[in-house]
Amino acid sequence: MPIEVTRDVFRLAQVFRISRGARTEAKVLTARVRDGEHSGWGECVPYARYGETLDSVAAQIAGLPEDINRTTLQDALEPGAARNAVDCAFWDLEAKRTGKRVWELAGLPAPGPEITAYTLSLDEPDAMRAQAQANAHRPLLKIKLGTPDDMPRLEAVRAGAPDARIIVDANEGWSAEVYADLAPHLVRLGVALVEQPLPAGEDDALIGMERPVPVCADESCHDRASLPALRGKYDVVNIKLDKTGGLTEALALRAAALEQGFDVMVGCMVGSSLAMAPATLVAQGAAVTDLDGPLLLAEDRDHALTFDAAGVHPPAPDLWG
Repeated sequence: MPIEVTRDVFRLAQVFRISRGARTEAKVLTARVRDGEHSGWGECVPYARYGETLDSVAAQIAGLPEDINRTTLQDALEPGAARNAVDCAFWDLEAKRTGKRVWELAGLPAPGPEITAYTLSLDEPDAMRAQAQANAHRPLLKIKLGTPDDMPRLEAVRAGAPDARIIVDANEGWSAEVYADLAPHLVRLGVALVEQPLPAGEDDALIGMERPVPVCADESCHDRASLPALRGKYDVVNIKLDKTGGLTEALALRAAALEQGFDVMVGCMVGSSLAMAPATLVAQGAAVTDLDGPLLLAEDRDHALTFDAAGVHPPAPDLWG
């Protein structure tokens, strides 16, 4: 079964900054699988943090054998963006073939909307306060931090959105000493969760450290094989399909994480509604849902996901699944 790969670019509504840099557009790969009458598609976002580029991920997909299927795919590619796009395309194809929704095929209950975080870009405190004020009506805000000067930013966001629930993403930008110093202030300012405060290779420092605010593994968690090393360090795991390598492993990781006592967050890269669509199934009942990628875009796919006061809704079949 041939797999077609195309490159798509979506303009962002505004410059999006994290501690590692800034961007003005989302560059994604779209994979399509066809069996003649039916076709399915999936989207991935290659991530330089893991050594991925558009070229390298496209080459991984191009190297797959023509008789690949969703089952054999799991061993043919490592967890990552390439496997994600193809895995989700196979799920969509199966839904189109059978006339069933993906959640039925996966044995899941019918999904509903989930409240999603809305991410505030890293900026100077006054600008972040303005961002917070403009989005203070949203129930859950996510702040990108991870710099030596984070407290003024956090104070500014809380002042701008006094009633919002806040989560913080440090993007591996703190040391153990900085995190220990900030932790009491996170509590004081009502922060509900902190993502990946320390670099993934240095997070053993979290062992035995007091965690007054739940700590979530992001860059430290990819798939089920990651879980043993997270015990004693993290309270929550962030499941992203571009890390797990698709919906198949994401559902398995979710089940394993919950069984082992972790709470679950479901996150995303900055991509279109097609990338978020499979993740809405994983997000059902999650402690935190962070699928705001389309809200950061100036343009999106046709039949885009619906976002309203109830949250992000599952996809219509015209989009995916």
